[in-house]
Amino acid sequence: MTDSPVTAPDDPFGTAVLRESVLRAWADSPTRFTEDTNAERDLRVGAYRDRLFVELAQNAADAALTAGEPGRVRVAVVDGELRFANTGAPLDAAGVEALSSLRASRKGDEAVGRFGVGFAAVLAVTTEPRVVSRGGGVAFSERRTREASGREGEVPVLRLPWPVDEEPPEQYDTEVRLPLREGIDSEDLLDRLAGEVEDLLLALPWLAVIEVDGVVWSRSEVDGEVTLSAPDSTRRWLTFDGDGWVWAVPVGDGPAPLEHDVLHAPTPTDERLSLPARLIASVALEPTRRRLLPGAGEALEEAARGYPGFVRRVRPEHRLRLVPKAGFPLSEVDGQLRELVLRELSSQPWLPAASGGEVPGSGARVLSVDSPALVELLADIVPGLVTPCGPEAATALAVVGADRLDAGELVELLTGVERSPQVWHSLYDVLQTLLEAHSVSVDDLGALPVPLADGRTVPGPRGALLFGDSGNELLDLLTRAEVTGLRLVHPEAAHPLLRRLGAMPAEPADLLDAPALREAVERSAEDAQSGLDMLPLAEAVLRLASEAGASGLGALALPSADGWRRADELVLPGSELLDVLDPEALGEDAPLSVLDSGFAEQWPAEALVRVGVTAEFGCSGDEIRDLDLVDDEAWPQALRMLAARRETWAALSGPSGEWLARNAVLAGRAPEDWRLPEAGALAGLYDPVPEIGVRPDVLAAVGVRTGLRVADPIDAADLLERLGDANRSVAPGLTARAYAAVADADLDHAELAPPEYVRAMDGTVVEADRAAVLDQPWLAAVWPAERLVATLPGRAEGLAELLDVPLLSEAVSARVPDDGEYVPWSELTAITLAAELLDLPVPDGGVVVHEELMVEVDGVKHATPWWVESGLFHGEHHAEDTPFGLARAFAWACDRWPDRFLITALLEDPDPKTALT
Repeated sequence: MTDSPVTAPDDPFGTAVLRESVLRAWADSPTRFTEDTNAERDLRVGAYRDRLFVELAQNAADAALTAGEPGRVRVAVVDGELRFANTGAPLDAAGVEALSSLRASRKGDEAVGRFGVGFAAVLAVTTEPRVVSRGGGVAFSERRTREASGREGEVPVLRLPWPVDEEPPEQYDTEVRLPLREGIDSEDLLDRLAGEVEDLLLALPWLAVIEVDGVVWSRSEVDGEVTLSAPDSTRRWLTFDGDGWVWAVPVGDGPAPLEHDVLHAPTPTDERLSLPARLIASVALEPTRRRLLPGAGEALEEAARGYPGFVRRVRPEHRLRLVPKAGFPLSEVDGQLRELVLRELSSQPWLPAASGGEVPGSGARVLSVDSPALVELLADIVPGLVTPCGPEAATALAVVGADRLDAGELVELLTGVERSPQVWHSLYDVLQTLLEAHSVSVDDLGALPVPLADGRTVPGPRGALLFGDSGNELLDLLTRAEVTGLRLVHPEAAHPLLRRLGAMPAEPADLLDAPALREAVERSAEDAQSGLDMLPLAEAVLRLASEAGASGLGALALPSADGWRRADELVLPGSELLDVLDPEALGEDAPLSVLDSGFAEQWPAEALVRVGVTAEFGCSGDEIRDLDLVDDEAWPQALRMLAARRETWAALSGPSGEWLARNAVLAGRAPEDWRLPEAGALAGLYDPVPEIGVRPDVLAAVGVRTGLRVADPIDAADLLERLGDANRSVAPGLTARAYAAVADADLDHAELAPPEYVRAMDGTVVEADRAAVLDQPWLAAVWPAERLVATLPGRAEGLAELLDVPLLSEAVSARVPDDGEYVPWSELTAITLAAELLDLPVPDGGVVVHEELMVEVDGVKHATPWWVESGLFHGEHHAEDTPFGLARAFAWACDRWPDRFLITALLEDPDPKTALT
C-alpha cells in the first residue's frame, strides 16, 4: 500500500510523491531495489565510513553560507539520540530530494556538502535518522522502508522520506536526530567527534562555533590569522588564500610546521602529505571524496604558485620552517605537490638577503656555520648571501637549489678582498667565537687573509708575527736587522685568533723562534764568509736574547780573533774552560776560537751564552760537549768543573760518563783501569787510583771501579786479560766471582776472543788449552788444581763456552771399583736422623758404600770421598764410609748441595744441637 501522491499541508516537502516514485521504480524494475541497496551499502561501509561529523559539518557550513551568516553547531546525545543542530538556511524541498537520492545532490558551486550522498554517513550509527528544520522535517526508517516495500532483509534506508512534525531547538534552524543503534558507545562517539572539531573549523570558514556535549569551540579570523579557541586551549593558524586554495600552518612563536597531514578539499581526504603546511584546496575528488580525480594537477599548480607568498607572510627568521624537508613522499599526490612547491620556492624570491631584499632559492648562498654576525660582515662581499645560516639552514635550503657556503669556500672568497685592518679585526672576533664553538676548524681558516704592517694583505696567518705592547720597538729592531721573510701583522688587526691559526706573538722569545729569523741565523756564517755585513743581525739576535731565553741559535755568526765564526764554536774570553782545553783545540782551523773581546764587552755574558757562546762545558740532553778537546794533563781540573755544575754532573750518569770511563786520562790511564781505594774486594785485579784531588763520587761517576762490572765485550776482554795475568795475585773467591761476572754478562760470544791464559782455582795462571772448567764437584778429586777453573754454581757451561775451555766432565772418563756394598738411603740410620733434623725427604735409591773409594782415570787411581758414576743427580752414588763422603753423596742426591757441611756435622754428631748451633 502506498501513500497518496498529493502534497498535504503536513507534508510540505512532498515526501509522498518522492516515496511513490521510488516504490514505483522498484516495482517496475526489481533490480533497481537491489542496486539501491548495494549502492547505499557501498556508501555506508566504504566511501563515507568514519565521516559522520565531517558530512554533517559540511551541511551546516553550506547552510550558513546560504544564509550569509557564520554558523553555529551543537552536538549532544539526548534520550539515546545523537543530535546535531545548526544555524543557517533551513531544510527545503531540494534538500529533501537530495537526501533521498543516492546518486545526485543539488549543491551550488560554493557548497561543500549540502545534503548530498554524504548523508549516508549517518547510517554508521542509526537506521532511523530524522532531519527537523524550521518549516518542516523528514525522517528515514529501515523498518518503515521494509514495510512499504514489502521486502525482507537489507533495504536502502535513505530512499523513502516521511514527513516529521518536530521543531528544532531554539536558536538553531535545523537539527539532525540520530537514534543510536544498540552497541554504540555514546561517550566514545562524542569524544571522536570532538577530536575533529579543530580541523573542521579551520577548513569550513562559514562555521564560527561548534559545541560538543557542552564543550564549545569557536573560530575567529584577523588578517589571515585564524584563532581556534576551546575552554582549555587556544590554537592559532596562519592562513594565506588564493583562488580555490588556502595554505595554513599552526603558529606560536613563529610557525609550527606539520610533520604529516592529508590534503583537505576542504575536509580531509585520504591523500597523505608531508608538507610543513596544510593545503585546503578546491580540487576534483572521486565520489567518495577521499581521492583526487585524474587531472587535478592544475589546481595543485595554482596552490603551489601561491606557496612562496604564504612563506613571505612569516617573519624572515622563521621562514625556513616552511621549507619541505628532504625525504620520500607519502603518496603520489604528495610527491607531485612537493615538487611543485620546491620549484616555486626555487624560482620565486622569498629568502631574505643579507644585503637587503629577497632572493629565490636558486640564487641564494647559505653560510653553513651558524653566525648571523658573520653573515652581516659578509653582506657586501658574498653576492646572494641570505640571512638564514648554519648547517641546518644549509641542509634545508639545498632542496630549493641554494648554494652551500662552507668555511673553506668563504676563506677563498675573502682572498684578495681589500678591507681596513679594523674590519679584519671584527671578522676575526666572529671567527674566533665559531672556532671555540667547534663550528669551524683551524684547517678551515688556514688561508684566512691577514693585513700586514707594510700595507700588504697575505693569505694565511701561519708564520706571521703579532706585535705586543712594544710592537714599534720590535718593528724598528727587525727593520735594522733586515730579516727578510718576517710577516708582521698590522697592529690594529692583531687578534688572538691569528695566533690560534699559526701566527706568533712578536715578543722577544717568540721572535727568536720565528722560522724566518732562524733561517737567517742558520745561514749567517755562510753569509759572513761571502762578505755580507752580519753585525746588524748579530746585534738584533743578541738584543732579543738579552730579554728572553733562547736555544738553538748556535749558528749565529759572531766576530772572533780569527774572523767570523758560529757562536757555538766560540769561547768567552776569560772562561775557565780555556784552562783545560788542549791548545790545539783553539785557532782559525781548530774546532773552537775565542770571541772577540771588544765585542764581548758590549753584551751581557748571559746573552752571549744564550746564543751558544761557550763559557763552560755545555750539555745537549745527557751528553757533554767538547770533552774530546780536553788536554790530557788537565783532566782532574776538568772533572772538578763537571762536578761543580748540576747539568754536567747529572749527565755523567749517561753516555758522557761511559765515554769518560775509557777516554779520560787519570795518572796516565783511563778511569776504568783504576779502582777506588776503598774497593778492596777488587784488590789484585785493579790498582787503586792515585790521589789527584777529585772526590771519590766523581771518580766513580767517570768509571773508576767500585766493584765487578762487565757492561760489554770490552769490559769482559779486559777482565779476562787481568785474570790471565800471571803478575797479578788474585784471591780464589775473587777469581770465581770474576769468572761468574763474565759468564752472567749478556754478551755475544762471537765478539769476544777466548783468552790465551786462564786462572786456576789455586791461583795458578795456565794456558787455556790445558785447563778445564769444573762442572761436577766430585771430579775435582781426579784433576790437578793448577789446571782447574772454578766459578760460582750454575755458570760452568756458559764460562766454558766463553773461554773455549772444555767442561771437566767432558775431559774425564773414570772407572769406579765394584768392591762396595749397596745400601738404601732409608737403611742408613745416621742419614735418616740427619734428614729428619733438617726436614729433608729421604730420596729413593741408595748409595754404594766403600771402605776406601779409589777411582781410576787414565790408568791412575785417585782416592776420592764420593762419586756419581753417571754424572746425574739420580745416578749411581758412591761414597767412602765416612761422614765426609756420605754427607756429600746424600746432599747431591737430595739436591741440597749447599747443606753438605751441615749434613757432615750431623753425621759426626747427630745431636739436635748440632743443627741449631
